[in-house]
Amino acid sequence: MKKTLLCLLLGLFAIGASAQKFALVDMEYILSNIPAYEQANEQLNQTSKRWQAEVDAIETEARNLYKNYQDEAAFLSAEQKQTREQAIIDKEKEASDLRKKYFGPEGELYKKRVALLEPIQTEIYEAVKAIAQTKNFQVIIDRSADNGIVFASPTIDISNEVLQKLGYSVRR
Repeated sequence: MKKTLLCLLLGLFAIGASAQKFALVDMEYILSNIPAYEQANEQLNQTSKRWQAEVDAIETEARNLYKNYQDEAAFLSAEQKQTREQAIIDKEKEASDLRKKYFGPEGELYKKRVALLEPIQTEIYEAVKAIAQTKNFQVIIDRSADNGIVFASPTIDISNEVLQKLGYSVRR
């Protein structure tokens, strides 16, 4: 009885699955054809480099303070040593705090990335959704994601349609 029920359920699932329509998109390809995405990435890279230079400068200051402290430690009083050590600790903490502020999980770079890229991603999502609704696709899979697709027919790839719906020319 259990085997019969299991076979029946698997058969119904197979029939239902075969009736579904699906398509593929290549998000890397789509994004590489959107100039605003490339500009946003360039802006993020420039900002990241500028912020990293700020952090590096403070870390260099901390290293210089430490080097000077090592060179002069023999000539310093206990109070002067403590003051210098605290200055080094404070400078290292400043660099660490700035790194966290800029590059932390909820840092400024993350916020800037969301602000610049989310509108583009939303626009792509809406275009994909519109095509899916128009052509009655139940599933659309991103072929550029690491999902184990070994082969997919180019005829089910709607990436160019998405780009055209967004108003971009196709470069493929």
